Amino acid sequence: MSEPSRATSRARFRDPADERPLTKLLLILVGMLFLAFFLFLPLVAVFVEAFRKGVEAYVEALVEPDAVSAIRLTLLVAAIAVPLNLVFGIAAAWAIAKFDFKGKAFLITLIDLPFSISPVISGLVYVLLFGSQSVLGPFLKSYGIEILFAVPGIVLATVFVTFPFIARELIPLMQDQGSGDEEAALSLGASGWQTFRYVTLPNIKWGLLYGVLLCNARAMGEFGAVSVVSGHVRGLTNTMPLHVEILYNEYNFVAAFAVASLLAALALVTLALKTLLELRFGAGGAGGRRH
Repeated sequence: MSEPSRATSRARFRDPADERPLTKLLLILVGMLFLAFFLFLPLVAVFVEAFRKGVEAYVEALVEPDAVSAIRLTLLVAAIAVPLNLVFGIAAAWAIAKFDFKGKAFLITLIDLPFSISPVISGLVYVLLFGSQSVLGPFLKSYGIEILFAVPGIVLATVFVTFPFIARELIPLMQDQGSGDEEAALSLGASGWQTFRYVTLPNIKWGLLYGVLLCNARAMGEFGAVSVVSGHVRGLTNTMPLHVEILYNEYNFVAAFAVASLLAALALVTLALKTLLELRFGAGGAGGRRH
């Protein structure tokens, strides 16, 4: 190939990342300005407003009985919803990644359903199922079982909006790994439980932790679905996001932002752990299959 032809070929197939320095600088500035305006400034404003009247007022807002109740309920709901989604996510990912069966595509669509439905709509679904005008609501109430405006309803709504996170994290990972390791373990005489414990689980542990982390963050911060089914009973069925809304509507801004700062801190911790897991999972994901 002649020199002009080689030059033309290099110009035609130029590396997309090989941009001019000015272009790179402009793109970086646009990205940083966007993050500063939509992420950093609101985050700083939350903590500034939370500590506006000092540390004493901040602590007082967090130890107030209704705030303690909201924090306790949020932790309780997350402690129930995340393990349920953990079991479902592993089972669904295992079935989808390791086996072929009729309805597989439909199952994947169902798993993605909460991503496409408004959380408020999902909360209304439970109102229709367990409300006073439904068939199940009066029947369960006759046995003393309260779903709506109680902890069970909040847990159900939270589980619904968070169940895709773990499954969706594990499905592509397990599909990429294939089933060769499990088949080898079974051929050597391992039981199904031994295969899962000593082969499958070590292979997916970083992806599983990543999914649990995201699921937990969403469970604690869910507002729409929980707002519909909780009844907003102060001190009883208010989670942290609902408690923030009530305080803000009462113009108690310092207390509202104090509780909101806990959720913001959770987001920061989640982001930090997410980054660490991405680094560990990205660098050691292939190696994780060997251990």
